[in-house]
Amino acid sequence: MAGVTDRPFRQLCKSLGAGYAVSEMVTSRPDLWHTLKTSRRANHEGEVAPIAVQIAGTEPQMMADAARYNVDRGAQIIDINMGCPAKKVCNKWAGSALMQDEALAVSIAEAVVEACRPLGVPVTLKMRTGWCQAHRNALALARAFEAVGIQMLTVHGRTREQGYKGRAEYETIAAVKAAVRIPVVANGDIDSPHKAREVLARTGADALMIGRAAQGRPWIFREIAHFLETGSLLAPPLVVEVRRLLLEHLEQHYSLYGEFTGVRSARKHIGWYVKGLPGGEAFRLHMNSIEDCRRQVDAVAAYFEELGHHMERLPVQAVDPVVDEDEEKLETAE
Repeated sequence: MAGVTDRPFRQLCKSLGAGYAVSEMVTSRPDLWHTLKTSRRANHEGEVAPIAVQIAGTEPQMMADAARYNVDRGAQIIDINMGCPAKKVCNKWAGSALMQDEALAVSIAEAVVEACRPLGVPVTLKMRTGWCQAHRNALALARAFEAVGIQMLTVHGRTREQGYKGRAEYETIAAVKAAVRIPVVANGDIDSPHKAREVLARTGADALMIGRAAQGRPWIFREIAHFLETGSLLAPPLVVEVRRLLLEHLEQHYSLYGEFTGVRSARKHIGWYVKGLPGGEAFRLHMNSIEDCRRQVDAVAAYFEELGHHMERLPVQAVDPVVDEDEEKLETAE
């Protein structure tokens, strides 16, 4: 999720139970490697291993070069993006658009694997079930990817045509898992501990990948891990803990982006944290008028301090994932 899963957010999720977190997609175009956006996405300072970097592009040699470039900068796993549905990406025939050209998709995977093999770095790949309902080819591609050396597959249970609409289906993921020997990760609409258990049972997947449901709720990882291990649900987090987590997240966010960009790009995270909370919508609107980091931090601290006077823990909330119009904006965000 470009514009969301930056280093501060990945570190936060790992501290709350995520065993693995993949970077925002990094372009394979060498003329963009030294831009501010790419340099931030390739910044892994202080990040807990394993460091997984996702690369995106359309040319096998450029993708191989991008893999080596990122390994030189700390990547311990290279992930190939063939799942992004954003128009900005697909219009350039990258992301999930590659699933329309199976020969090219496989040649990219093979080139990246060959580039990473001498470096001892595994290559993984994320894809969708296909480009559209009439062209659901994840199963055929999965077999081909395994044959050229891809070591793990993540499958989102929708076609590119669906975007994030409707409901993810898990039958295709189950078929992929049954067809290959490498680990398979299930992705799509996993937004609660009970849903996590259901998806594992339905797909036989080796692991789960969670995206949108962690926005504003990064403790979902420990909730799921606890439920899968014990069968019991954790209580919602204490308001005082959420206050601390968000304030620490903001400080790390500012340190990466600086004052001007940091205060603006932090607004979406703050909005996700307060969504559905008492006074949350009014606070979000107020937050959008603040253009100073210190004032933003003070406002967040005051909001949660006041909230703590009325409740000890966050209320149990129905998950309301980001609608796909917003997702499109996030995927293409700076």
